[in-house]
Amino acid sequence: MSDKIKFEIEFPIHASPQLLYQYISTPSGLSEWFADNVNSRGELFTFIWDDSEEKAKLLMKKSGERVKFKWMNGEDDNSYFEIRIQVDDITKDVSLMVTDFAEDDDEIDETKMLWENQISSLKQVLGSA
Repeated sequence: MSDKIKFEIEFPIHASPQLLYQYISTPSGLSEWFADNVNSRGELFTFIWDDSEEKAKLLMKKSGERVKFKWMNGEDDNSYFEIRIQVDDITKDVSLMVTDFAEDDDEIDETKMLWENQISSLKQVLGSA
């Protein structure tokens, strides 16, 4: 089993960290932009799209700052995805930092495009597009 490649993407976003945190950490917030519907039972989140569903375990959350999930699709590796809110100390500009993993360079490009689409949905929901 080969290790996946970790990568990080930054998305500048015009919204308060407190508001953003609601959208990345709660099922109702996530279902506004990340999936069609999201349910949670404790640390187990179910993400539902048109005709598919994926389960993820919430590995960590830090209020107002970050959430980290691991897809439960049977892959026993160290991969996860993390959405972190970053605020520039000086300018107070807010960015979402997404950390994710991919099998190879092609998949990195594909996954980045998926995230770009997701985040652009989030920006529309926030009215900061």
